[in-house]
Amino acid sequence: MKKFLLSVFMIVSLFAETKETRLAAYEKFVKVVNIIEAYYVDELNTTTIINKALKGLLPNLDPHSSYLDKKAYEDLKVQTTGEFGGLGVVIGIRNGVLTVISPIDDTPAYKAGLKAGDIILKINGKATLDLTLDEDVNLMRGKPGTKVTLTIVRGGKTFDVTITRAIIKIKSVKTYALQNYPEIEYIRISSFDKNVVSSLKKALKNLKKYHKKGIIIDLRNNPGGLLNQAVGTLDLFIDKGVLVSQKGRVSSENQVFYAHSSGTYKNIPIVVLVNGGSASASEIVSGALQDHKRAVIVGETTFGKGSVQAILPINKNEAVRLTVARYYLPSGRTIQAKGVVPDIIVHPAKIEKEKNENALIKESELKNHLRAELNKNKKTKKTKYNQKIKKLDNDLQLLTGANILKALIIAKQGE
Repeated sequence: MKKFLLSVFMIVSLFAETKETRLAAYEKFVKVVNIIEAYYVDELNTTTIINKALKGLLPNLDPHSSYLDKKAYEDLKVQTTGEFGGLGVVIGIRNGVLTVISPIDDTPAYKAGLKAGDIILKINGKATLDLTLDEDVNLMRGKPGTKVTLTIVRGGKTFDVTITRAIIKIKSVKTYALQNYPEIEYIRISSFDKNVVSSLKKALKNLKKYHKKGIIIDLRNNPGGLLNQAVGTLDLFIDKGVLVSQKGRVSSENQVFYAHSSGTYKNIPIVVLVNGGSASASEIVSGALQDHKRAVIVGETTFGKGSVQAILPINKNEAVRLTVARYYLPSGRTIQAKGVVPDIIVHPAKIEKEKNENALIKESELKNHLRAELNKNKKTKKTKYNQKIKKLDNDLQLLTGANILKALIIAKQGE
């Protein structure tokens, strides 16, 4: 217990300025604990009181700091392995309320229609306003096959969504041929787990095989992940200079990550798609590519999560997740609470075709059309593009990105 109190006092001392004020703070804390033990309506022991104090203290520093009890500490260890139980949604505290940062592709939350920016008001009828982020996460997780009901606030409307929990298996990198743009490689990165860089390297080796001349990297609703994977991704496209840096109050937290020239795809044109669900590592990637003028960023302003958390063990079963630094992009700007503003702002919208489009006479309908040439072209498409096709229907951001990239490719060919 003494060691536990000492840990609390060490945290409190970070905010004190003099020996006298520190001592007064310690005395006040102990006095409040004694008052609770003596007079609170229910009997509480010292350990329970201090654990509750820690749970209240850390989130009051910032939304990303928290006290991790035994269960929360164990849960944290599986979050970046690429497989875990739950709904498949990344959440955070924004403006004091529990908010969806992004649903993860092909998970129960994604299929249920959760969207970035949704406010989660209740979990199985329990209000989230009085809970910590870790308590919210614990309520949402459970045995695969069981259901959880979320009360969502979106656009002024409140409604319930019932989702079945599952083991979440993430395939973080997927590649497609882009419909009507055979020279463009579409790469979807849904999160920055431990497999991203190795998967990207495999995908990039196929660019020549499929005769690709440009890349679209889709980071929309990518909640982030591992810093080393973000750095490794940038290193594939930037051959020199700073990729990202982090700075904290303690000098040991200060780091600068530099690009390496070897193995860099430095000449291929790139467009990156982002939105309000793009956070953390995806903001580092899009922001650094923007600073180096290595890519055109298209979409909406990103989430704005530019802080660094460290897991500091208290003992073998408990830990503190504490914000220890902030990320800075190559230009020196921070993304914390600001996000990355796209070069071309495009809001989501459906693509509607003209009603009379099908009434127009097409070349293929003329009697003297060269059918042999048409058949030849069809065969060529079959053998040349044996990837899955990504359609652009109802995705204005992707269509805009494809058109911008097409212009970049044409301009590069003219150099």
